[in-house]
Amino acid sequence: MTARALIFAGTDRPLELRAVPLPALGAGEILVRITMSTLCGSDLHTLTGKRSTPLPTILGHEIVGVIEAAGPGGPGRAATGAALRLGQRVTWSVAAPQVEDFFTTHGMPQKAGALFKYGHERLTSARPLSGGFASHCVLVPGTAVVPLPDGLADAVACPANCAVATSAGALRLAGVGTGAAVVIQGAGMLGLQACAQAAAAGAAAVVAVDLRPERLDLARQFGATHVLRADEDPGRLAELARNLTDGRGADAVLEFTGQAGPTETALDSLRIGGRLILVGAVFPGPPLRLDPERIIRRLLRIEGLHNYTPDDLVRAVDFLDREKGRFPFERLVEARYALDDYESALRHALDQAPFRV
Repeated sequence: MTARALIFAGTDRPLELRAVPLPALGAGEILVRITMSTLCGSDLHTLTGKRSTPLPTILGHEIVGVIEAAGPGGPGRAATGAALRLGQRVTWSVAAPQVEDFFTTHGMPQKAGALFKYGHERLTSARPLSGGFASHCVLVPGTAVVPLPDGLADAVACPANCAVATSAGALRLAGVGTGAAVVIQGAGMLGLQACAQAAAAGAAAVVAVDLRPERLDLARQFGATHVLRADEDPGRLAELARNLTDGRGADAVLEFTGQAGPTETALDSLRIGGRLILVGAVFPGPPLRLDPERIIRRLLRIEGLHNYTPDDLVRAVDFLDREKGRFPFERLVEARYALDDYESALRHALDQAPFRV
């Protein structure tokens, strides 16, 4: 029996749709039949040479599928603690730690010294199915698997294990809760999901900042109470944050653009003791200009987030299921293509810059 997989061997070589033999499953391994995989921005960065990855590989890490088979001992347990079963629809973590070390035992399993990363692994005969742009994927031990509720559509659930879980991690670090004032820098997939999660958490003010008016219009539908063009006077954001909080400033800024300018502007909008969570920079960029004295006197906290924890993924799926009637998540996957029509899917993603395809 064989699977089909789209092989990426470098920017100077064409993608190849290839038949791949299904491997024998070892203990703790799970075979999933993929029902949907969305193109993330990092996939496009790899395809266009902006981001490196071991080659050849199968890209795609935002994945939904159905458990078809498992190795000796069965499919094991989900990240929720419940038993997994054949025929169950699931998503799973982007990264699976392959060792137990300091980071796995200190709340940072995504930073383990040895990681298996779906959509980022070099193909080998032992690991021939490791990404989402294929008919099947083999999950390795250490993967956080999360069952999907029956009423949660594939298109809504697919970004859960990247954009939604990462946003959930950012809100966790920022401590966003009832009554909070939050600034969301960037209204792409991550920013819109963060707007919705902040609103669902009871934030009193959610300010979305972006260059594109159509994205700011959509941000209002995802819970933003105020929107601001990123090309306005930089002082306008700080002024708005103070006006919304009796002069204090925002409790937190979640930075999803990855650009130095918005990051530096964000500091001006924070209250004393506020938190800046950096998420958007996915490849090296220009250094930030920061005034340490100002950070010290205002008791500011600056923290980075890369990927997320299994608990963040569980919360992400719960959030999507709980709030699917409140926010228009289905609008964020703007087109669907069969695996055979991968060239059209890539052209759409590169030429039209949709949230997801």
